[in-house]
Amino acid sequence: MKLPRRTFLHLAAGATALPVVSRVAWAQTYPSRPVRLMVGDAAGGAPDTVARLMGQWLSERLGQSVVIENRPGAGTTVATEALAHAPPDGYTLLMITPSQAISATLYDKLQFNLIRDMVPVASVARAPLVMVVNPSFPAKTVQEFVAYAKLNPGAINMSSPGIGTIPHLAGELFKVMCGINMLHVPFRGGPAALTAVLGEQVQVYFIATSSSIELIKAGKLRPLAVTTATRWEELPDVPTVGEFVPGYETSLWFGIVAPKNTPAEIVDRLNKEIGLGIADPKIRARLAEQGNTVLSLSPAGFGKLIADETEKWGKVIRAADIKVE
Repeated sequence: MKLPRRTFLHLAAGATALPVVSRVAWAQTYPSRPVRLMVGDAAGGAPDTVARLMGQWLSERLGQSVVIENRPGAGTTVATEALAHAPPDGYTLLMITPSQAISATLYDKLQFNLIRDMVPVASVARAPLVMVVNPSFPAKTVQEFVAYAKLNPGAINMSSPGIGTIPHLAGELFKVMCGINMLHVPFRGGPAALTAVLGEQVQVYFIATSSSIELIKAGKLRPLAVTTATRWEELPDVPTVGEFVPGYETSLWFGIVAPKNTPAEIVDRLNKEIGLGIADPKIRARLAEQGNTVLSLSPAGFGKLIADETEKWGKVIRAADIKVE
């Protein structure tokens, strides 16, 4: 039966109004049970540490437990797929990092679309990587490093915790922008990659600040530059890569996302509470201890960061023809 246009529009308006009322009422009682915050990395890593810090804060603010669930595997895609298929009710969240933005291109035939299947909730923090070499390496600046690489083609090996990790991609971006050749040597995890630099098996490593700061201060690693757009306050005398290579920027960032169609009222509530958290002096101090600075963006601004990073790393992966084993 064909409905008259006016009758159809009236029914359609009623059909859309009811769910809106229902969602508002739902959001007003949120949360009424524990919230699950998934992490696509193993316990003890930087994403897990940030997630546990924010989970504890949210538990206190929301009046419900926030349970951290580590679901590592396949470059964080295991956890991301679980989020994409979770009910959009605010009870399943995901700590997101550059790994998700990288994996969106690195892995074929994913059962989700990172941008389409999630809604950004709140950014939390950002941290630089540090471009480090063994103190015995002749280069003391980025300029000297690039000059050495060009004079000694094939002589530089680059360490990383594995194919497709942010240290790997940071090095690949550096290679492309500097026009140099470095052989990527992937290891099984960060400790092995770091040991290789300390043992002079490889020459350079784009390493997380939390894993390198004490070794740098002890003189066991030489920092050439930090990878963020601005200098890091913990190493104020160490320049940025961008001071020598204009436009270069790489950072670790952390934030929280929810499944698409999560009610806006719930997203706004979570965004507000997380914003209060990262403004709290104790939380800021804990983040700083881990080498992070607060990253305060609106949900829309955080969504733009995720989209921009996904596009950026997609270009690097395709240009370097990076394949997972």
